[in-house]
This record gives sequence, structure tokens and C-alpha cells, in this order.
Amino acid sequence: MIKVLEGIKVIEQGTFITGPNAGMLLADLGAEVIKVEQPGKGDPFRAFNSGLYSPHFQTYNRNKRSVTLNTKDEQDLEIFDQLIRDADVYIQNFRPGTADRLGAGEARLRKINPKLIYCAISGFGQDGPASSRPAYDTVAQAASGFLGLLINPENPRVVGPAMADSMTGFYAAYGILGALHERNRTGVGRSVEVSMLEAMCHFNLDAFTHHLSANEVMGPYSRPSVSQSYVLECRDKKWIALHMSSPEKFWQGLANAIEQPDLFEDPRFSSRPGRIENQEILIKLLGDKFKSLDRQEWCERLEAEDVPHAPMYDTSEALQDPQAKHMQLQISTPHPEGGEWQTVRSPVSFDGQRPLEVTAPPVLGEYDEELRAQMRDQVSV
Repeated sequence: MIKVLEGIKVIEQGTFITGPNAGMLLADLGAEVIKVEQPGKGDPFRAFNSGLYSPHFQTYNRNKRSVTLNTKDEQDLEIFDQLIRDADVYIQNFRPGTADRLGAGEARLRKINPKLIYCAISGFGQDGPASSRPAYDTVAQAASGFLGLLINPENPRVVGPAMADSMTGFYAAYGILGALHERNRTGVGRSVEVSMLEAMCHFNLDAFTHHLSANEVMGPYSRPSVSQSYVLECRDKKWIALHMSSPEKFWQGLANAIEQPDLFEDPRFSSRPGRIENQEILIKLLGDKFKSLDRQEWCERLEAEDVPHAPMYDTSEALQDPQAKHMQLQISTPHPEGGEWQTVRSPVSFDGQRPLEVTAPPVLGEYDEELRAQMRDQVSV
């Protein structure tokens, strides 16, 4: 594993997803990330599935060390301050005002370490009429206009993973990396702020651009119609996805695969605008056809014709695909309490070297004794 951020020390006081994901992304690149948690209970995400090591917590906390500190306690605050004194980056995702009450506000920490990159993640921003409101993933998706692009109007219910939480963590890490690069030139730390509302509005940029440039308000089927995307059930009740885009060779390949080579001579389907206008008819036509064969047979036919497709896997299948295995996406490491811990590796390789090394998410306070011993040694010197 090539650790491009080796030597960078990050103090993460994050909970749930946004802050922890930002910390994990930096840790995946080789930064030393120390997660500061509440004594006894830690990050609330630990207990989402009983105990203190839920899958929810594991998802966003690999490659870190955990220390438990109550910064309202004078001795613990001293240890926290020492961590900050030696740190390059501090990350928190509290509601505005909370960090100050915990002794972790930017003004205080910058007096301790002027070179610190201070990252504050919030739901709706650090100020403004909505800044004090609670924000979770669905709230941010809705406020940014993104959720309306996912909801099926005929069966309106929230679907999919926590995209707003995760994407906000990505944007925070992106901002931190920019600030670190600048500090290499100037020696001056920066404040990095990102909110879930800002992150998801930017992630939803395509929809806003259509509105701002063409006065078009996109809906849940707007992009799939233009991109000509399909999900189709096969005879064995498994599903397959097609993304046909615009090259005519893909459409002719599809026609050959379904043994209707003249299909796209039909005026309704012979041009891109026609296929967009008549997508509902195509969905019905292709849906009926794909039910005639099992998914594997369709994959073989489509691959032979170079049609953009993939099996619509569930998570038990995706990592077993030959290409996923070739890319070594699933990796493992010994867990400190026994057994193997498994995860999906970082997607970023450097100089052709895949990041196959990982450490398991920390058990609560596993770094406590070592850190306190280091502090005692420093005092005695």
C-alpha cells in the first residue's frame, strides 16, 4: 500500500457518517487518524446493532485508532490539547456551537496549533435560518432537490443508501486535501467548512444546470430516459441492467442479441429522439423479450454484441464476479479480538499498486493506555 498521506496526523471527533467518512478517506490514503470518542459509549453508530461494534460503525471507521476522552474533564482536555498540538487536521461534525461547548471550537484549537486544518461539517451550514436544525441523510437529500430524483411517484418511499451523509464526507476530505496542499506552500492552516445541503446541491449539479440553463425541472425518469437506461427481469427472476446511451452500434448489437435485427428500423425507435419519446414502449417490448432466457444467457449474448450491460447484482453476488475478484476488491485483516475482518478496499491505486492493506475498525478506547503512557513519558522528560 502506497501511503501518500503518511506523516499527516488527523484528530477526528466525528459521529455517525459524515465526519467518520472524511476521516476514513484520509486514513485510506495513509494518514494517521485518531478517533476521539466519549468514554463508555463512543460514537453512537457503534450501538446501532447492539453492542459497540455495529456494521454501521465498521463501514466508516477502518484504519483508525480509538481514544476515549471527556473534554469536559480537565485531565482529558489536557490530553486532547496535546493531540491537537501535534496534529495536522481536526474534523468534527457537531451541530454549530457544540464544538465550542466541548472545548473544541476553532478559535481555541487554532491558538494551540496555528497550522491546524480545522474541518467543521454541518447539516445546513454554520449560520443562517436553518443552521440549528437537525439534519440527517434523508433531510439533506430532500432539501437539495436530490431525493425527488430517486422517488418512484407510483410507490413513493425512500430508497437506497445514505448518499448525502457519505458524499458530504467525500467533499470534506476533498476540501481538507486542498487546504493541506496550500499549507505546504504557506505554512498557514485553514478552516474548511462543508454542509450536507451544500454537498448534495453540488452533487445534484446536473439537475440544477438543466433548470438554470434551460428552465427544465428534472424528475426521476429524466436522466434514465435521456441515457436510455433499463433494468429488465430475466426468466430465472434475476435482473440485468442496460445503459444504451447514443451510439447506434449499441442499439444494433441489442437488436441482434434479441434476434430482432430489424427492430430499430421501426420509425419509433430508429433515432435517439424517437427512442426517448417511446421509451415506455421499448421498456415493455424488451421486458417481454428478456423473460424468455436466464440472466447468464443474456449476458453472454450481450457481451458477444458489445452491448453495455451488467447483471444487477445484490451484495452477496457483486464481489464474486470474476472481474471484482481480479481487481481484489474484497480484502481482509486479522481482527484484534480474533478472527478475520473483511471489507472492500479503497478504489484508488498509485503506480499500479492496489491498496490491499487495512486495519480493522478500532474497538472502543483501544489506544487509551498507549496514549496516556506517551503523555506521562513526555511530562517526565
